[in-house]
Amino acid sequence: MGNLNNKNFCVILAGGRGKRLWPSSRMEQPKQFVDFFGTGRTQLQSTFDRIAGILPKENIYICTYKDFKDLAHDQLPEVAEDHILLEPVNRNTAPAVAWAGVTIHRQCSEARIMVVPSDQFIVGEEAFRHNVMEGLNFVAENDIMLTMGIKPTRPEPGYGYIQIGKPTLVAGINRVQSFTEKPEREFARLFMESGEFLWNTGMFFSNAKYLRKFFHEVIKDISLRLTALFDMDDAEERMQYVNQHYPVYPNISMDKAALELSDNVYVMRGDFGWADLGTWHAIYECMQKNEEDNVVINSEVIMEGCKGNIVKLPKGHIGVINGLEGYIVAEQDDVLLICKKSDSSSLIRKYVNEVGIRYGEKYI
Repeated sequence: MGNLNNKNFCVILAGGRGKRLWPSSRMEQPKQFVDFFGTGRTQLQSTFDRIAGILPKENIYICTYKDFKDLAHDQLPEVAEDHILLEPVNRNTAPAVAWAGVTIHRQCSEARIMVVPSDQFIVGEEAFRHNVMEGLNFVAENDIMLTMGIKPTRPEPGYGYIQIGKPTLVAGINRVQSFTEKPEREFARLFMESGEFLWNTGMFFSNAKYLRKFFHEVIKDISLRLTALFDMDDAEERMQYVNQHYPVYPNISMDKAALELSDNVYVMRGDFGWADLGTWHAIYECMQKNEEDNVVINSEVIMEGCKGNIVKLPKGHIGVINGLEGYIVAEQDDVLLICKKSDSSSLIRKYVNEVGIRYGEKYI
């Protein structure tokens, strides 16, 4: 498989701000650059390690925001400078994938490309490896966009739900029938119980040639502005071109581009355990609970009469908590958050904005 594996590439998306995990995720050091669980590796490093165990290290590209250049280089010194693509402005994930796709296509016209977020919790590395290779092999033979789905284990309103459509000749790969982003909990329950829906993992597979065609069909503006890039041999000239044109790209996610704007999209059911580590609630759901259903992340805490909480404190700080139920208690540097877990995503966004306006951006 050696030569064939040289055609397999991965794009790790690491440009997000991670506001929903504030205050542990801050503007100067978002969640993907944080050793959240005290393992000795950040989320970005853990994602890189996982992919590097499957594909050649030199075939991994990182897409991140220009302000995070030093963080990315410091945490992944083994990644060549020209393999860290620095977005001049935040334009969500679709423009980043389009840029990375052209960059990889220039290097290998037969490339098969995997796109993966940098903030995922994966259980079952061998099953993950098998699914990744299956996905890459499928897009090598088929000009389609393929996403990875996971069977829901709870009615989680914070995830996207992919409805499984017609089967293909490959077991476990189907056409996408429909997609619903972050449904109400009641709909999420209906979706889960029907057995027809999978969680959207945000992982995508395509061959390099089809990826360019996909963007031309779905978001013409991105494609047209990247066509010239493909023919530029000088690296500095390409970077100047990107800096000039990137700000006018539409602000659109890869999820929306593939699952809502394209009708040539398929889904593979993953056989591994998965969670999106984008919210406190999602982290609570996927982590080991103690006897009182509390999740304590790498923190020193004495808890009494507490149930269903998630707690993360800085090293050297001790928390004493009594009689609390269903809350997030998170402290980082100069900010302490205590917030109801059930409503956390929308509330935290609100508080991040309020704190920024009232006390200044250094606190967010």
